[in-house]
Amino acid sequence: MSFLPLFPLNLVVFPHEDLNLHIFEPRYKELINECLDNQTTFGIPTFVNNKLAGYGTEVHITQLSKRYGDGRMDIKTKGLRIFRITDFQNPIDNKLYAGGEVEFIDNDDLNEAVNPFLLSLIDRLYVLLKIKVDYNKPDYQPFSYRVAHKIGLSVNEEYELLTVASEIQRQKILIAHLERILPIVSEVERTKDRIAMNGHFKEFDALNF
Repeated sequence: MSFLPLFPLNLVVFPHEDLNLHIFEPRYKELINECLDNQTTFGIPTFVNNKLAGYGTEVHITQLSKRYGDGRMDIKTKGLRIFRITDFQNPIDNKLYAGGEVEFIDNDDLNEAVNPFLLSLIDRLYVLLKIKVDYNKPDYQPFSYRVAHKIGLSVNEEYELLTVASEIQRQKILIAHLERILPIVSEVERTKDRIAMNGHFKEFDALNF
């Protein structure tokens, strides 16, 4: 077991992910200043459905980008390891912020193979949306974590992904999500095209009957 100061947020942070934060609350200014002074890490557990869900990601501060006159800060962080909270204290004794005993979760992220069907579904989504998203980051990171924020998952769905230790299983979850939303996205795009054509001169192929 390890003890971490905790900074709950209504978002999911994945290992290896870069996250920029603006720190303004007194309790989190205290937390971040202590992490900077002692070169220690802190945890970002996901706060979802108005409750602390139980899993989160340990992060370390990679840069203090700006410190304001009133004590506010802009910091850059990077995700490290996934944890599960076993004992939550809010606040920690003699501190403004929360903390807790955590258990770090083993992850089989050494398997970086990507399911070709998953890739095809992602490509189809981006074609439908007419957008280009670069998810091939050069630094090491499991593929499911690289694309999780880029395919329309809800916070609840991203949190489910965070609790799954197997990269193969995470990719199966992403496939199921894309198979569910692609027909909806396709119909929305067709509807947009029909609306855009309204009032324009139309040319139809001759009907053979």
